[in-house]
Amino acid sequence: MNSKILHFVQKTVVKKIKSKTKRKAKKKIKSEVKKDISAKIKQNIDYTLYLCTDRVLMSSATVEESVEKAIKGGVTIVQLREKDCSSKKFYETALSVKKITDQYNVPLIINDRVDIAMASGAAGVHIGQSDLPVKVVRKLIGYDKMIGVSVANVEEAVKACDEGADYLGVGAMYATDTKKNTRPVSMEELMRIRETVDIPIVVIGGINKNTLLNFKNKGINGLAVISAIVAQEDIEGAAREMYIAFTDREPNQNKNVKKIEPIKVRF
Repeated sequence: MNSKILHFVQKTVVKKIKSKTKRKAKKKIKSEVKKDISAKIKQNIDYTLYLCTDRVLMSSATVEESVEKAIKGGVTIVQLREKDCSSKKFYETALSVKKITDQYNVPLIINDRVDIAMASGAAGVHIGQSDLPVKVVRKLIGYDKMIGVSVANVEEAVKACDEGADYLGVGAMYATDTKKNTRPVSMEELMRIRETVDIPIVVIGGINKNTLLNFKNKGINGLAVISAIVAQEDIEGAAREMYIAFTDREPNQNKNVKKIEPIKVRF
């Protein structure tokens, strides 16, 4: 091959390799920046009073009414649970509930259904031990959405944390009629989990105005509550009472999530 042609081919190949390497580097930097921004936003999530909806137990006429009253009382994050409805109905409910949570600047989490979380634009999804693995869910929803995982022991907590969970739901702390086939978690095991992982923890299972005192000042980030709020005649009052009992302060519904200005990165 002519030396000039060979030299031209070599230069072209080297140029393409450099260009490809540069594109990969830019893509990696963008990905890391996005992860960093998402992490900062997630650090400001307030898990104090974590509401799980239940249309069977709720005292209100609609899920939307139940959610809004609870938020007004001090709920800081909402998980929409719909076990017995069609995907279409779940999706439609998620959209209507999200309008309310957005109005009060409260994150909406979808229980189990990754597809509903993505389609509705929810803040994240909560999964159990029998659902898709955290790594798979993360690939589907990206790093800007939250993933919560239900755990009942240290091993499950460490695995969820290592795989990228943003927070843990630990329980059941007490017997409850809300959910069948729960696994009991002792206070000792809860404390071991708290000592082992550094991501937020919310306790669930039989949490009410009496039992919540057992988790006060123990490094627990929040209380996951169902019937103790949604099944009460005065939903707003019940939420407010629990919030104050756990935090010793009045709730502030408008500052649950601190807004972070978007960071512009040019390449």
